[in-house]
Amino acid sequence: MADLRNKVALIVGAGAGLSASIARSFAGAGMKIALAARGIDDLDRLAAEIGAATFACDATKRDDVKALFSQAAARLGDPYAVVYNASYRTRGPFVALDPGEVEKSLAVTAFGGFLVAQEAARRMLAKAEGAILFTGASASVKGYAQSAPFAMGKFALRGLAQSMARELGPQGIHVAHVVVDGGIRSARRPESADRPDATLDPDAIAGSYLHLLTQPRSAWTWEIEVRPWVEKF
Repeated sequence: MADLRNKVALIVGAGAGLSASIARSFAGAGMKIALAARGIDDLDRLAAEIGAATFACDATKRDDVKALFSQAAARLGDPYAVVYNASYRTRGPFVALDPGEVEKSLAVTAFGGFLVAQEAARRMLAKAEGAILFTGASASVKGYAQSAPFAMGKFALRGLAQSMARELGPQGIHVAHVVVDGGIRSARRPESADRPDATLDPDAIAGSYLHLLTQPRSAWTWEIEVRPWVEKF
């Protein structure tokens, strides 16, 4: 089981929701945390709470991603764990979808994941250790009506994770994809008194991410699904 104390975790697509819970969970295990997002002003409170460093980065831009890893390494060290949590979705009837919005959805949800994972893997291979975790969704395995762009992006991200796990696992890098199958509880989506447990507790999801980091390599998981017990699947 990995000792995570003082190891660096980089969370890309950081914000106030699931990624904040992941950051707190990793920090609680003794990790040093780097938070990256296009806009970082909203990260000040979380960063102060857990002693994290923040970095501005557009994950769809190669130069931004390269700069992120260089800056994070100079400040904290190369990351042992990288979490890709960024996504973008646009909805609507298929024939009415804006191609520009579809392109952006694919770029943020999937291509950004590729850029971040590639830069992470290049550093991890030299040490033959590390973990790259991707946040998936129900749309990773089910394409819903009027949600084609999100399904396209999440399907692509899942394929990326599976391919990477097969290639990089034997080289010491744990790659895993987390299917979050259901709505995540938040201030905007509080638990319903009529349907208790109908949403996922973000802190509970974060516990699964932490578990992935501590799995012995003889029993690595490449994909895990988390859902409320009342969710149909």
